[in-house]
Amino acid sequence: MTVQTFRDLLKKQPFQPFRLVMSSGKSYEVRHPEMAFVTRSDILVGVDEDDEGVPADFRICSLLHVTSVEPMSR
Repeated sequence: MTVQTFRDLLKKQPFQPFRLVMSSGKSYEVRHPEMAFVTRSDILVGVDEDDEGVPADFRICSLLHVTSVEPMSR
C-alpha cells in the first residue's frame, strides 16, 4: 500500500470507515478520518476508543505490512 492510497481513503467524502488487515493477521478499524495519521512509511491508528470516540492509545502500522483494506459499514 502507498501513502497516497491512505491519503485518498482518509480524505474521501463522504468518509467510508475501513479496516486495515496486517500481515500478522491483526486488524485495526479506522471509523473516522481523525483516527489515523499517515507518515512516509507508517499509518498510526487510534485504538481503544471511549464513548466519545477518543482513543486511549495508538498502533503504528508499517505500510509494508498492510495486506488489505476492507470497507466497513457505518
